[in-house]
Amino acid sequence: MSSPKEDELAGTEQPFVSHLMELRDRLIRAMLAVGVAFGLLCFWPGPGGLFDLLAVPLVSHLPQGSSMIATNVLSPFLVPLKITLLAAFLLALPVVLYQVWAFVAPGLYSHEKRLVMPLVVSSTLLFFSGVAFCYFFVFGKVFTFIQSFAPKSITAAPDIEAYLGFVMNMFIAFGAAFEVPVVVVVLARMGLVTVTQLKQFRGYFIVLAFVIAAVITPPDIVSQLALAIPMCLLYEVGLWAANAFARYTRSPDAEAQAEAEKRGGTTP
Repeated sequence: MSSPKEDELAGTEQPFVSHLMELRDRLIRAMLAVGVAFGLLCFWPGPGGLFDLLAVPLVSHLPQGSSMIATNVLSPFLVPLKITLLAAFLLALPVVLYQVWAFVAPGLYSHEKRLVMPLVVSSTLLFFSGVAFCYFFVFGKVFTFIQSFAPKSITAAPDIEAYLGFVMNMFIAFGAAFEVPVVVVVLARMGLVTVTQLKQFRGYFIVLAFVIAAVITPPDIVSQLALAIPMCLLYEVGLWAANAFARYTRSPDAEAQAEAEKRGGTTP
């Protein structure tokens, strides 16, 4: 005769194994998407072409006759390869996020699903927007500002590995900074803070945004303002979105209670 403990554990092994198998399949599909994107980018425009594209903002601001250098023997091979792999991941990011969404969606309530998918899409678009804003606007202003202070007796010849590190830090900083609306919505939707409290925190956030910009950007006023000002504007967008998401993702019980309160009654 089986014990009560064995009866409680009966049937739990198979669902756990099936979840692991599904997780494995999702990871394989995500890695295949990155691999396909990597192969396509290697074919066109190629690792060298991608690095040349990434280097345009700096090279266009170097003195005539100057160019970038490689101080490591393997740098001309490894740096373009790293950039290609990064670009492949970004290109396949929608597929990767969809696999994550497909794995967790069955365990969510319907009102929670209405919250997750818009957040996944909006966070992806906001991150890409931050990277694009950094590449097309900030880099040009920063390199112009830096070159204006360079002595004429110095010939600028940046190292490609150092440039890759600088670009990665800036891309991550601006991509993460543009996620401010998502963070505000999640904090409000989880009930950690109310929208009213977030509005009262507005003044402190402005100071915090400038402190963050001063820490993670180069020591020039251009890049600091270019990061701090969008963060403040996106905070306001997050406040508006938090109100919208609170109504859109309300649970059925909360909707019934809100409807009852409007009628002046109470839920049974």
